[in-house]
Amino acid sequence: MDGERPHYNLTLAILVLAGAAFSLQQTMVFPSLAAFQREFGTTTAWATWVVTAFLVSGAVMTPILGRLGDQYGKARMLQVSLALFVLGCLGASTAWSIWALIGFRAVAGAGAALFPLSFAIIRDEFPPDRVKVGIGLMSAVFGVGGGFGIVLSGFVVDNLGWRYLFLFGFVPVTVAIVLIRRYVPESPVRSRAPLDIPGAALLSSALVTLLIGLTEGESWGWTSGRLVGALALAVVLFACWVVVERRSRAPMVDLDMLSERTVLLTNITTLIAGFALFGCFVLVPRFVETSASEGYGFGASATIGGLYLLPSSLALLFAGPVAGLAGRRWGSKVPLAAGMLLIGVSATLLGFAHDRPWHIVAATLALGAGVGAALASAAALVTENVRATETGVATGINTVVRMVGAVIGGQIAAALLTAETIGDTTVPAAHAYTTAFALSAVAALVAFVVALSIERRPQAALAPAEVLD
Repeated sequence: MDGERPHYNLTLAILVLAGAAFSLQQTMVFPSLAAFQREFGTTTAWATWVVTAFLVSGAVMTPILGRLGDQYGKARMLQVSLALFVLGCLGASTAWSIWALIGFRAVAGAGAALFPLSFAIIRDEFPPDRVKVGIGLMSAVFGVGGGFGIVLSGFVVDNLGWRYLFLFGFVPVTVAIVLIRRYVPESPVRSRAPLDIPGAALLSSALVTLLIGLTEGESWGWTSGRLVGALALAVVLFACWVVVERRSRAPMVDLDMLSERTVLLTNITTLIAGFALFGCFVLVPRFVETSASEGYGFGASATIGGLYLLPSSLALLFAGPVAGLAGRRWGSKVPLAAGMLLIGVSATLLGFAHDRPWHIVAATLALGAGVGAALASAAALVTENVRATETGVATGINTVVRMVGAVIGGQIAAALLTAETIGDTTVPAAHAYTTAFALSAVAALVAFVVALSIERRPQAALAPAEVLD
């Protein structure tokens, strides 16, 4: 690094501050949906859109802002992304109707681009031997913030009111924007290709259609015509996007890059890691909050239920940087495979050994370590196996894949609990949890095998001046 530039640890601290604030906003609203429903006199379905709008917006804006970052500067686009997030949080805290709240949450979702843009900044600005550790810490922040968000939500709503939820994003990210402008240097690595507007529009439409179908599946019915139509339309839009990108002289996403073996297999494991993490966020609190009179559960309060996820969040905090160190020594596929194996073991424990509170704590601890290692290693693998001018969009797609996995995991978990209940009640049967956790375990073990088959892309396939390590 240039001697006049701020130390990379300061850059990393600023990025982590912004990442933590954004991650909190992903999950802080989950336990508060009932409060939104009561406040605005709306339905459960529309209250759920407070979450859906945030996820859909994030999935759509992430690859677009990542691509713009490759073209016009990562630090510049990071400030744009975070400014939209701040605007959304401020608006949400003053929302006067459910429609305003949903709209402002959609604006805030654009902040999801901070992760791929941060990965790109780390790659461009950090010493080569620090890149993987930096990416590992940023990846860990995603899960850590998510876990703490669920725990903090109940306390904030009960003692301060739901509007204060959004100040946990507004204040620290506002500070981060000022610090980024002052201390984070702009990268000289740029792509000269213009934004592929047709490609961006088709990809956005396909993602919106897919995520709306997945998030509304339970309310629409998993075999309903609306859901089948939405998923079919998503497939058609993705197919059209592929055709347009193949014919474009300057595609938004280089499909050859995405289909390259290392990047493709890494994205598959990322999808499963996101699936397992958010499946856990749905399943564990509901399991421990169930009264023991139903044959399982511990009758925990909502706040205590969230605390069961703390071991997972703490493990995530340390697993990311440790995975970076391991990847630096043995290659990133080793901690990636180890992480997926840990996820499989933890899901198996949750499914078949959940009779005591310490069983749940031990399993979620292993889950956090596994997800943290997997997400950090996946981001590192993508970053080091694409050209420097592709880093923003490549890690943006990886982030989208993780979000899609999270939506699928949460929806499948909820659907299984709804489908298998005790008698005529709405209480999920014990074997519904066993089935859901077993599904996650099988998927993680498949991803473990996939991760073992990953081979690093030959450096000769990248332009010599753009190879990082």
